[in-house]
Amino acid sequence: MMETAESVAIVSAGVFFLTGLLTGIWKYKQIMASENGRAHPYVDICHRASLMYAFAAMLLAKFVQVSQLPNIVELVAVSAVLIYFASAIFGYFIHGLLQDTSNQLKPPFNMGKYKLSPSTVSIYMWGLVVAEVAGFLVLFYGVIIAVL
Repeated sequence: MMETAESVAIVSAGVFFLTGLLTGIWKYKQIMASENGRAHPYVDICHRASLMYAFAAMLLAKFVQVSQLPNIVELVAVSAVLIYFASAIFGYFIHGLLQDTSNQLKPPFNMGKYKLSPSTVSIYMWGLVVAEVAGFLVLFYGVIIAVL
Protein backbone atom coordinates (compact mmCIF):
# COMPACT_ATOMS: atom_id res chain seq x y z
CA MET A 1 0.00 0.00 0.00
CA MET A 2 1.30 3.47 -0.93
CA GLU A 3 2.03 6.10 1.62
CA THR A 4 -0.30 9.08 1.72
CA ALA A 5 2.25 11.61 0.43
CA GLU A 6 3.05 9.39 -2.53
CA SER A 7 -0.64 8.90 -3.29
CA VAL A 8 -1.28 12.64 -3.11
CA ALA A 9 1.57 13.29 -5.54
CA ILE A 10 0.44 10.60 -8.00
CA VAL A 11 -3.20 11.72 -7.98
CA SER A 12 -2.06 15.33 -8.41
CA ALA A 13 0.07 14.27 -11.37
CA GLY A 14 -3.02 12.72 -12.95
CA VAL A 15 -5.11 15.83 -12.36
CA PHE A 16 -2.37 18.10 -13.72
CA PHE A 17 -1.84 15.88 -16.79
CA LEU A 18 -5.56 15.75 -17.55
CA THR A 19 -5.71 19.53 -17.16
CA GLY A 20 -2.83 19.78 -19.64
CA LEU A 21 -4.62 17.56 -22.13
CA LEU A 22 -7.90 19.47 -21.84
CA THR A 23 -6.25 22.88 -22.00
CA GLY A 24 -4.42 21.60 -25.09
CA ILE A 25 -7.81 21.29 -26.79
CA TRP A 26 -8.67 24.82 -25.67
CA LYS A 27 -5.31 26.07 -26.95
CA TYR A 28 -5.79 24.32 -30.31
CA LYS A 29 -9.26 25.82 -30.74
CA GLN A 30 -7.89 29.30 -30.04
CA ILE A 31 -4.99 28.79 -32.44
CA MET A 32 -7.34 27.69 -35.21
CA ALA A 33 -9.67 30.66 -34.60
CA SER A 34 -6.88 33.23 -34.35
CA GLU A 35 -5.72 35.41 -37.23
CA ASN A 36 -2.11 35.16 -36.01
CA GLY A 37 -2.27 31.43 -35.25
CA ARG A 38 -1.79 31.85 -31.51
CA ALA A 39 -3.75 31.14 -28.38
CA HIS A 40 -4.05 33.66 -25.56
CA PRO A 41 -0.72 33.68 -23.66
CA TYR A 42 -2.30 32.35 -20.47
CA VAL A 43 -4.09 29.53 -22.27
CA ASP A 44 -0.68 28.52 -23.61
CA ILE A 45 0.96 28.93 -20.20
CA CYS A 46 -1.80 26.95 -18.46
CA HIS A 47 -1.43 24.11 -20.97
CA ARG A 48 2.36 23.92 -20.70
CA ALA A 49 2.53 24.39 -16.93
CA SER A 50 -0.06 21.67 -16.36
CA LEU A 51 1.97 19.18 -18.36
CA MET A 52 5.25 20.15 -16.68
CA TYR A 53 3.74 20.06 -13.20
CA ALA A 54 2.32 16.59 -13.91
CA PHE A 55 5.81 15.24 -14.44
CA ALA A 56 7.16 17.26 -11.51
CA ALA A 57 4.48 15.68 -9.30
CA MET A 58 5.63 12.22 -10.40
CA LEU A 59 9.19 13.18 -9.50
CA LEU A 60 7.94 14.18 -6.05
CA ALA A 61 6.15 10.82 -5.76
CA LYS A 62 9.39 9.01 -6.53
CA PHE A 63 11.30 11.12 -4.01
CA VAL A 64 8.70 10.25 -1.35
CA GLN A 65 9.05 6.58 -2.27
CA VAL A 66 12.83 6.70 -1.72
CA SER A 67 12.84 9.06 1.27
CA GLN A 68 12.86 7.63 4.78
CA LEU A 69 11.49 10.73 6.50
CA PRO A 70 8.41 10.47 8.74
CA ASN A 71 5.17 10.28 6.74
CA ILE A 72 3.84 13.56 8.11
CA VAL A 73 7.02 15.41 7.07
CA GLU A 74 6.76 14.00 3.56
CA LEU A 75 3.06 14.84 3.36
CA VAL A 76 3.61 18.45 4.45
CA ALA A 77 6.52 18.87 2.02
CA VAL A 78 4.65 17.35 -0.93
CA SER A 79 1.48 19.29 -0.13
CA ALA A 80 3.32 22.61 0.08
CA VAL A 81 4.73 22.13 -3.40
CA LEU A 82 1.55 20.73 -4.95
CA ILE A 83 -0.74 23.39 -3.52
CA TYR A 84 1.33 26.08 -5.19
CA PHE A 85 1.52 24.10 -8.45
CA ALA A 86 -2.27 23.82 -8.42
CA SER A 87 -2.82 27.46 -7.50
CA ALA A 88 -0.51 28.57 -10.31
CA ILE A 89 -2.38 26.43 -12.85
CA PHE A 90 -5.69 27.78 -11.56
CA GLY A 91 -4.47 31.37 -11.88
CA TYR A 92 -3.24 30.74 -15.43
CA PHE A 93 -6.61 29.16 -16.27
CA ILE A 94 -8.52 32.18 -14.94
CA HIS A 95 -6.30 34.62 -16.84
CA GLY A 96 -6.75 32.56 -20.00
CA LEU A 97 -10.49 32.36 -19.54
CA LEU A 98 -10.94 36.05 -18.78
CA GLN A 99 -8.15 37.25 -21.10
CA ASP A 100 -7.53 40.00 -18.57
CA THR A 101 -3.74 40.24 -18.90
CA SER A 102 -0.82 39.05 -20.95
CA ASN A 103 1.55 39.37 -17.97
CA GLN A 104 0.19 38.67 -14.49
CA LEU A 105 3.32 40.11 -12.86
CA LYS A 106 3.10 43.48 -14.58
CA PRO A 107 0.97 46.20 -12.96
CA PRO A 108 -1.92 46.65 -12.85
CA PHE A 109 -2.48 43.26 -11.26
CA ASN A 110 -5.87 42.18 -12.60
CA MET A 111 -7.80 39.05 -11.81
CA GLY A 112 -10.86 39.62 -13.91
CA LYS A 113 -12.65 42.69 -12.62
CA TYR A 114 -10.68 42.57 -9.39
CA LYS A 115 -7.49 44.52 -8.82
CA LEU A 116 -4.86 42.84 -6.67
CA SER A 117 -2.50 44.97 -4.64
CA PRO A 118 1.23 44.75 -5.38
CA SER A 119 1.78 43.46 -1.84
CA THR A 120 -0.72 40.63 -2.37
CA VAL A 121 1.06 39.55 -5.55
CA SER A 122 4.46 39.83 -3.87
CA ILE A 123 3.37 37.82 -0.82
CA TYR A 124 1.90 35.10 -3.04
CA MET A 125 5.02 34.90 -5.21
CA TRP A 126 7.40 34.74 -2.24
CA GLY A 127 5.14 32.14 -0.62
CA LEU A 128 5.32 30.12 -3.83
CA VAL A 129 9.11 30.37 -3.93
CA VAL A 130 9.52 29.34 -0.30
CA ALA A 131 6.94 26.52 -0.38
CA GLU A 132 8.16 24.98 -3.62
CA VAL A 133 11.88 25.20 -2.87
CA ALA A 134 11.61 24.27 0.80
CA GLY A 135 9.16 21.44 0.13
CA PHE A 136 11.45 19.98 -2.48
CA LEU A 137 14.57 20.44 -0.34
CA VAL A 138 12.94 18.49 2.49
CA LEU A 139 12.18 15.60 0.13
CA PHE A 140 15.62 15.81 -1.48
CA TYR A 141 17.19 15.67 1.99
CA GLY A 142 15.11 12.56 2.67
CA VAL A 143 16.40 10.97 -0.52
CA ILE A 144 20.01 11.87 0.22
CA ILE A 145 19.95 10.37 3.70
CA ALA A 146 18.18 7.27 2.36
CA VAL A 147 20.74 6.56 -0.36
CA LEU A 148 23.91 7.43 1.55
